[in-house]
Amino acid sequence: MAEFVRRVTARNRLPLDYSVASLRVVDRITDGLRGAGAEQGRVARELFWLGAYVGEVLVRRAGAEWVNFDRGQRELFGQAVGVRMPDGRVWNPIGKVAKRFVAGPEESVQQMYFLLHGRVPMKAAR
Repeated sequence: MAEFVRRVTARNRLPLDYSVASLRVVDRITDGLRGAGAEQGRVARELFWLGAYVGEVLVRRAGAEWVNFDRGQRELFGQAVGVRMPDGRVWNPIGKVAKRFVAGPEESVQQMYFLLHGRVPMKAAR
């Protein structure tokens, strides 16, 4: 993931620094891919890595931890991994970025962060 973040930051001069504010950058990058008329299948790799980045922000800033989804969760989310919040709820950041690509601004990744249940206060996050 570090290589992806370095490459995206250098290419776009956009700060992916694992901050909550950087989630707005993820929204913008995703919108740029969408606005360029790219088919989802052609940018699936980039969307995956953007989603993984969002998950890592949740780990670092909201107290989440990466988890392997169980069979039912994999079927529900269409992903093998996601994050579990301190209150036990699981979230699918990879899928959220894919939704942003398909649906546009109403699926904001940054807004998702602020609406997350079970996140730890900023000072207590790892």
